[in-house]
Amino acid sequence: MSRYPQVRGRARAIEGAVVRRGDPGYEKLRASMVWNELTPSRSPDVIVVAASERDVPEAVLLARASGMRIAVRAGGHSWCGSSLREGGMLIDLSGLRRYVIDPAARTAHVQPGVTGGELAARLARYGLAYATGHCESVAMGGYLLSGGLGWNSGAWGPACAGVRRVEAVTADGAVVGCDAGENADLFWAARGAGPGFFAVVTGFDLALHPLPGAVATTSYAFPLADTEEVAGHISGVSEELPAEVELTIQLATADPAVCPAAPRPPVITVSAVAFADSWEEAVRLTEPLRSCPVVARALFRRESEPASFATLSGGASSAWPAKHRFAADTLWSDDDLGALLAPLADAIAAAPSGKSSVLAPFRPASRDERLLGDMAFSVLGRSYVVPYAVWDDPGRDGANARWLREAMRRVEPLGTGHYIAEADLTAAPNRAERSYTPADWRRLREVRARYDPDGAFHSYLGPGPAPL
Repeated sequence: MSRYPQVRGRARAIEGAVVRRGDPGYEKLRASMVWNELTPSRSPDVIVVAASERDVPEAVLLARASGMRIAVRAGGHSWCGSSLREGGMLIDLSGLRRYVIDPAARTAHVQPGVTGGELAARLARYGLAYATGHCESVAMGGYLLSGGLGWNSGAWGPACAGVRRVEAVTADGAVVGCDAGENADLFWAARGAGPGFFAVVTGFDLALHPLPGAVATTSYAFPLADTEEVAGHISGVSEELPAEVELTIQLATADPAVCPAAPRPPVITVSAVAFADSWEEAVRLTEPLRSCPVVARALFRRESEPASFATLSGGASSAWPAKHRFAADTLWSDDDLGALLAPLADAIAAAPSGKSSVLAPFRPASRDERLLGDMAFSVLGRSYVVPYAVWDDPGRDGANARWLREAMRRVEPLGTGHYIAEADLTAAPNRAERSYTPADWRRLREVRARYDPDGAFHSYLGPGPAPL
């Protein structure tokens, strides 16, 4: 007998699939709820695959009538599987993939299942762009709710800065509009609360940007042993670069272009992407980087190569290949970037998988306070790093999970907080809280208590063992 007998009756109002634990196909569907091949063992009692936004309030009311807590999934790219919880209901929004673009007004209405890659490609046809994510397969729902550190965010701000209004279903099943004037507190939370958001967003209204007329990429590779010195030099250069230059340091196995013969060593790579109105301007924007004395010692250089939003996303996605297993964590810091990266370089040198890496983007969320206004998303430091464990052998799960946590232990004393979208929320009880300023965390709790007083929605995923 079903643990929730009410499900069968009330589920008839839902157009999409309602799959209960034990039903044929349940396990395959459960495993598909996370993009990561490292699927958590947590199992919801019921998974509702919404066919349209009309299914969402029905699903919420069904969960409330059955006494089930609710989790929500858009694309399943959370590395720790935040949407997959033990018990309760999971509402899958991946089928909500409608979008409407108004080129004249430079706005778009986007449902949560739309991926950043498809949105960017469609916007480009109209000469428009948005700060979509670096991995093109990430769905906009979780990305926007978490803040969104995407392309050209130094100039455009975090992706949630461009959200002008959301449509949400609250814990009582009501469909509400939220913006700066209507349900303003819920709108504030929707811009940054991430996997702990206490409603279901079924649509986002976005303010768009003109598509940059030219995109130029530049990269240099150096021996991993030079990490601290190179990071110090590049940190100084970053202060001279305009916001339209996206600058990133990566610690990873050398690209075949850098070292064709295997085994390839780990290296430190400095990459810059310049967004401009013209090619001449794009090249000029990165002149301070080309003039940096340390680049003369690069093992490899590739300067001022043309690119586009589409090619950028496709290339970045190769860092997160499909059909692999992933674990990640994040750290903001006010410490010197060289001091922060040095111990992580040692960790990369000893990584059990040659596919693992560390990313350190400069200005990932802009320094313009006007773009970091009234939103839950919190910028918590001058520096930002993300170690990724990436592997494909299930027999190496334990070694890679332990590697990530050990790498984080090396640098956490230098940290000021985490980024909620990619933080390993299972690593410590305070991971979620440390992803916000104290004031923002208090306000999140207050707004949750007002909109979800009974705790209908799961809060942030809590501590647990290293993912295995």
